[in-house]
Amino acid sequence: MAQRSIQGDQELARKIKQRRNELNLTIEEAALRAGVGTKTWCRYEAGESIRRDKCRGICKALNWRDFPNKKGDVEKKSLIEEYRDHEAWSQFLADNYGSGAAVAFAAGSDILLDYINQDQSDLASMPSGSHIGQLSTSFISEELPPQFLMRYDYDFLYKMKCVLLQLRWRAKHEIPMTVHSILEELLIYLCNEEAQALIEISAGADDLVDNEELDDMEDWVFNMFDDMDIITFLYSDEYLTEDHPFHFKHWCDQQFYMD
Repeated sequence: MAQRSIQGDQELARKIKQRRNELNLTIEEAALRAGVGTKTWCRYEAGESIRRDKCRGICKALNWRDFPNKKGDVEKKSLIEEYRDHEAWSQFLADNYGSGAAVAFAAGSDILLDYINQDQSDLASMPSGSHIGQLSTSFISEELPPQFLMRYDYDFLYKMKCVLLQLRWRAKHEIPMTVHSILEELLIYLCNEEAQALIEISAGADDLVDNEELDDMEDWVFNMFDDMDIITFLYSDEYLTEDHPFHFKHWCDQQFYMD
């Protein structure tokens, strides 16, 4: 399987720690900026390997424009080569919407799963009924539609993870990724959003797809959905009543492509 991590070493660890100290950041502050746990950041400074999808967060935390490799250059590798053997690679997406779409889902679903697991772990130590808006640090609270923030409790995150794992299973087994519910649409949309950051920072992005596919990389999701309703209704200032099909209570209803 293609390597999806950067091999750590003491030189890279030194650069990370030195830059953090230059910015007068504690480990906790740097980890928060990067969107990782403090234990994960400590492993970076100990010289352990770093997943490539975490590089953008580290760059954000340390105000680095590019992520250095061992020689201080930008790491260069084709994302298609890197993710073609990924367990969540969807040949259906690649065939119908371009290789960039398959990369985006595979990479983005990795990142989103990490975020869900972290928020679940934090909610597990809180009273029943607590939601992600009550967490001191939530990795997905700013990504989900704000109207329903108080609905995002442990039970919802568990359901969210199960549906995402089902989508990854369909991808792996070359089953069509046709979405039937708002939650499925939302998860695929969020996977693409998370992946865009990785795609932007990854060296070799110019070789990711041909120019035509590259231009459409952010639009493939809406081509797949045949509309932009998820943005219109969930990420606008419109208030949704319970009878609206995009209200939270209907997210798991089978509404689309049911013929």
